[in-house]
Amino acid sequence: MEWFEWQFLGAHAEHSLQTLHSSHNLYLVFLAWLVACAASLAALHMGERAANAEKATAKTIWRWLGASCLAGGIWAMHFISMLAFESSLEVHYNLSITIGSLVIIWVSALIAMHLLNRPGLSRTPLMLAALIFGLGIGGMHYTGMTAMHSNSEQHYEFIGVALSLILAVGASYWALQMAIALRTTHGMAHQFFKYAISLTAGTAILCVHFIGMWALHTLSPEGDINQTHIETNHWQVALMVAMITLLLIGSSISAALVDKKLQQKEHDLARVNALLSQLDEARMSLQQVAHYDPLTNLINRRGFNQIFAEKLADAAAKNSKLAVLFLDIDHFKRINDSLGHDAGDELLKTIANQIRGAARHHGDVVARFGGDEFCILIDIHDRDEAQSMAKRIMHTLKEPIELTGRRMVMTTSIGISVFPDDGTSSIELLKHADLALYQSKGGGRNSLNFFSPNLTTRASLELQIEEELRQALNEDTGLLLHYQPIIDLKQGRVAKLEALIRWQHPEHGLLGPDRFINIAEANGLIAELDHWVLRRACTDLATLSRLGWQQLGVAVNCSALNLVREELAEDIENALYASGIAPHRLELEVTENALMGNISNTSQLLRQIRALGVSLSIDDFGTGYSSLAYLKRLPLNTLKIDRSFIQDIQTSSQDMEIVQAIIVMAHTLQLQVVTEGVETTQQLELLSRYGCDFIQGYLISRPVPFEALPGVLEQLNQSHRFASGYSALQL
Repeated sequence: MEWFEWQFLGAHAEHSLQTLHSSHNLYLVFLAWLVACAASLAALHMGERAANAEKATAKTIWRWLGASCLAGGIWAMHFISMLAFESSLEVHYNLSITIGSLVIIWVSALIAMHLLNRPGLSRTPLMLAALIFGLGIGGMHYTGMTAMHSNSEQHYEFIGVALSLILAVGASYWALQMAIALRTTHGMAHQFFKYAISLTAGTAILCVHFIGMWALHTLSPEGDINQTHIETNHWQVALMVAMITLLLIGSSISAALVDKKLQQKEHDLARVNALLSQLDEARMSLQQVAHYDPLTNLINRRGFNQIFAEKLADAAAKNSKLAVLFLDIDHFKRINDSLGHDAGDELLKTIANQIRGAARHHGDVVARFGGDEFCILIDIHDRDEAQSMAKRIMHTLKEPIELTGRRMVMTTSIGISVFPDDGTSSIELLKHADLALYQSKGGGRNSLNFFSPNLTTRASLELQIEEELRQALNEDTGLLLHYQPIIDLKQGRVAKLEALIRWQHPEHGLLGPDRFINIAEANGLIAELDHWVLRRACTDLATLSRLGWQQLGVAVNCSALNLVREELAEDIENALYASGIAPHRLELEVTENALMGNISNTSQLLRQIRALGVSLSIDDFGTGYSSLAYLKRLPLNTLKIDRSFIQDIQTSSQDMEIVQAIIVMAHTLQLQVVTEGVETTQQLELLSRYGCDFIQGYLISRPVPFEALPGVLEQLNQSHRFASGYSALQL
């Protein structure tokens, strides 16, 4: 038989006596099918690795290995199937042609694998790959058949050959499509479809072989009628080929699985590294947020405390000094209230840059503690360095700042503490710098002060008074009211009383309001204290009414901080209801500055109080900055002239004219006038001449406890010293 010389059934068949009968060893056929399925599975694994490989070299290696496994498996399937062929002929194989059949299927498999791994594979390349691979399978089969040499003639049916080639191409196209679709599946479904495709493809390849065998007719020469089957040991060779092929395919599949796991681990490691990088970035961001102020980009309190602890340890080791400068921007709240918080934020950023620029650049730590508070930590040799730094900052902040079209100049108050003179811990030094700052603010602002030990004593005393005042309010012990009579000059009788708070302190004795009112205002106790005064004054007035003083009124002071409380009108109503006194007998005294601090809310609250029937008085008139335009719109009843205008009225023509003008202005606004601080008959004479309505002062009586009040009232009303104005003075 010549190389690849096919004989189709037809004219040659008539010269043959008969067709030789043949059969196949079913065990070897099953073994061939198993090899074909394994080859298909290996090809899918290799294709998957080639598609997922990140390097071009790896892609090429996996394509070549996949093509080799697929080609070798199909060729081994064909070889085992041929060994399963049993007939009466003595058959031997041409080695060169057999190897040639292997080359054909390997080249076609390599081309198909290359086309399969191209990105974005369209229908045309897919059909081309299927055609090349299908024809490669057919070419391998029929080339291998020509390698089979015997003394018989081989003839093929055209239909069978065509059917085997069509099946080979069709199965290849389906297998390639399934391999592409397999990339979109995951998990158990992916594994199931992979094995299903492998079994189907292996079955199709085996069918191609046996359809080709079905198309083959072996005809014996004339006179040769011996059709006895020849016993052979082909199954041993087939088993050896199958074992070697399966071993190679299994090793390749194992390598693919190991590579897949390694790649997954590399990806997991890459993800872990990416997560670690993100965590590092997040940690840096959190550290930035935790230790830096987002508005000014200065170190915040937390970051400052950390650096402060390190510098303290270093300064203690070197026996050097540190200075803590605590800064507070003067009247910064006015900027937020007038221009808005956005403008305030812009101003804070500008101020932060000015402070940073004024600081030295070698080791100075500038921090923002919140709001308009800043802190600077510097290394010094003596206190003069800290003072120079503070003065430089104060000078820098006085430079005009452009903000929302306005030029403004800001000032700052500074408190300074020094390590180790004023403390050895960060908490102690910051507290002492804050106390020094408090002194600067209390001294008129725009100043600097160093810490001194007496500040601690004062702060401790204030803290003690705050705690004891809170306890006194809670337990209603120690607090009491003194009353100072107010004389009606037209009637010459006591018209009302001013209630004045006192505190019988167990350690410091009787304290006036100047010792604890500011502390109450600073610590949120003033509303409760004012409420206590209001209730006690109404209760005492009710007691006086039962003693026969039904026409007497009482004036109660109201703090500026309490005047902004919406609950004030309700508190007054409840106090009146509980005591049972008429509303017109109660007078609420407020200062000018309290009235003008928030005029819109204040006027509304005053109208609510006035609607209850309570009288309203403006206290310490002339010492604030009230506007007459607003004053005439407020529902006031009484105007009280401050004692500072009365002290020198008999010798100062200027004070005399001011008092006279105030009285005339008040009467024009339909307001009654009370003058406080009257201590001499000369003052009384002038006030009576100017038409003052009421007087109050030591000339009449000092403030007295409630227990002594009835006797004082009786004595004053019986003396007639203040009756009928000036004429009574001549008596």
